[in-house]
Amino acid sequence: MKIRKLTPELYVKAAALLQQAFPGSTYEVQLVENFHKNHTLVHEWVGIHTNRVIAYIAFSQAYHGSAVCGLHLAPLAVKPEFQQQGIGSELLRFALRQDVIKESTIFVLGAPGFYKRFGFEPCTEPLCPFEKGNGHFLSIRNKMMTDFTVGYEAEFNIGLAGRQKAGLSAARNQLKGRKWHR
Repeated sequence: MKIRKLTPELYVKAAALLQQAFPGSTYEVQLVENFHKNHTLVHEWVGIHTNRVIAYIAFSQAYHGSAVCGLHLAPLAVKPEFQQQGIGSELLRFALRQDVIKESTIFVLGAPGFYKRFGFEPCTEPLCPFEKGNGHFLSIRNKMMTDFTVGYEAEFNIGLAGRQKAGLSAARNQLKGRKWHR
């Protein structure tokens, strides 16, 4: 697998991958499309195998009020037929070594068993607005000691109202055990 920065020429292929990796959900595709449409600062890479995008990872800014306090890892996706082969792990290791990422505090809402292998630890501060009790909220290089709710880019709120009505726990249960949690 070759890993490279996502370019506009690959947007359609990345969107198709996200649709396949998150069946029954349009949230992830819409999130990434809105990042691009709104020119939001996002650090993105794709894994390519035989000219096909088979993996995707993105990092957007995290906020304490209006100040940037780190990055959010979301989403991480692997094409279904390539899952359970270490591709998501390889892409995540690559991303964590990049200059723009390696010095930042990184937050992720995901499967603790997967992310702990990369040095992520349960995050008690700050609080995640999408996870009551922070049970699936992890961080790496987090030295924050103040109690606040971490902010996300506005694009994360798109389509979220319907998810909140249905309950985020139901959405989370749908994703349980998958490597590409948001």
